[in-house]
Amino acid sequence: MKRIAIIGSSGGNLYNLGGADPKKLLSEIRIQADSAGVEIAAIQFIAAQSSMDGAGKDTPAAVYSWDALSSTPVVRFTGTLEECNQYARESDESIADALRSGQLDGLISMSADPNGANQLTVQAAVEKHIPIVGTGGTSMALISAKGAQVILTSGTTGTTNRTRAISFLTAFSKHWGISYRPLIGDTGSGSISASPWKRINIRGIMMSSLPGFIALALVLAVSKIPGLDMLSGVFDVLIKALPVVIAAVAAKQVSDMEEVSVVAGVLAGILSMDGGIIGGMIGGIGAGLLVNVLFRKCVEWKFPTTTVNIIAGGVSGLIAGLIVYYLLAPIALQAGEWVKVLIEGAVAYSPILAGLIAGLLIWPAIIGGVYHAAILPIVLLEMEKTGNSFLGAVDMVGLVMVSAGITLANILLPRDKSEATVATPGFLINMGFGTFVEAAYPFMFSNKLVFAGAIVSSGIAGMMVGVFDVRGTAYVPSVMAPLLSNNMMGFIVAMASGLVCSLIITLIANQIAKKKSMQAIDEKISA
Repeated sequence: MKRIAIIGSSGGNLYNLGGADPKKLLSEIRIQADSAGVEIAAIQFIAAQSSMDGAGKDTPAAVYSWDALSSTPVVRFTGTLEECNQYARESDESIADALRSGQLDGLISMSADPNGANQLTVQAAVEKHIPIVGTGGTSMALISAKGAQVILTSGTTGTTNRTRAISFLTAFSKHWGISYRPLIGDTGSGSISASPWKRINIRGIMMSSLPGFIALALVLAVSKIPGLDMLSGVFDVLIKALPVVIAAVAAKQVSDMEEVSVVAGVLAGILSMDGGIIGGMIGGIGAGLLVNVLFRKCVEWKFPTTTVNIIAGGVSGLIAGLIVYYLLAPIALQAGEWVKVLIEGAVAYSPILAGLIAGLLIWPAIIGGVYHAAILPIVLLEMEKTGNSFLGAVDMVGLVMVSAGITLANILLPRDKSEATVATPGFLINMGFGTFVEAAYPFMFSNKLVFAGAIVSSGIAGMMVGVFDVRGTAYVPSVMAPLLSNNMMGFIVAMASGLVCSLIITLIANQIAKKKSMQAIDEKISA
């Protein structure tokens, strides 16, 4: 039987997509591991009571480890985040020793800290060529940069506890050649969920709904093909359906009652359509809260299970949806319009200046954790109206293309040959899928000129977005992105400007770094 260890933390973006409930997150991995016949031998998981994007040294936190007797994750230590990091270093050494002695066969990393609390474990995994799977753009990029055998990596945008666990075990099963059948549906994990009120997370709802908006953009692009203009009617239907998508996701995340909550969310969303995606979100959150209340009450009243589901799913959705339909829809719709009017007003005042500022700020925003909290929801609000977005275009040209340019430079002319191996997957993912901009982090954080070049390149690319008045989106293949925009040629020019500019600056920076390195070697030899 293969044995694995789990390391990491509740993370920044991960916190909004399962990390806030560590027992459920870890138990889902246990369920899928059991299905694959894989044993969990060790856990070192640091769970903060807030997103790591805003957490400080004094943020309350806990360290989870694995209890072999009960086969469950348990809290071993509680304290401040700084104290938990210090405590975790003890288990870090223990897991590293187990890796070196051949007691572990694989490693799962979720928003781990390869330069801190998980440094020894990652070093041991690199030395023993242990297969690693994981999520967390920044941490996985740093782990890859150390030469680890990463067989699966991704960011966290759009994932869930279950999809992550299934992805991890699927990758391991293929790598080891073992049989694995994912468990989907009611897994009976028995984990105690947090209060529904604590699960209300706006950006988590918006990010999980992202595939619906991308589908809208795809239909818009296809409808422009001669002979397929009849799809414009499908586009109109999808725009009206977006509040339903948002409501279903909101109800599911808030109530965590599987299909019952989805039904409640769909009903609430249909009745909230006149309120736009903000109205859908309000209706879905309301439905999710009511599902828990009515489900619990019906069980207490000893109603038959079928009736409990009908009331919890049907009545909850109707009540929440009717409140939005009769009272809140106009207010919610106007709130969404204000956001779009603000963006449109800034662009109308000076599109070049707006693009330049957005481009210059988008890298600090994503590094500082502001992107997922503020920019992505605004992108989706823009897309609700037209299927593409001004900030979505800046995202593609300023983040994705700039990251692609930096990684391409390190493929063509790296400072060290090993960096080409690290850069290649990041470049391919950015170009092929329009995501994983964190692949550029190792090169940006290790060279100030590359870091500055990324911001300058993004600013230039954003300015080109303003010049050509482009609306577009990221999270799609780069060759497809121009087709989803309102100005195909303008978007191509803007994308090329971000890629080429960052490529040239990184090539120059690498050459300077190599010359300095050679001079230092010569000085040592002469001395």
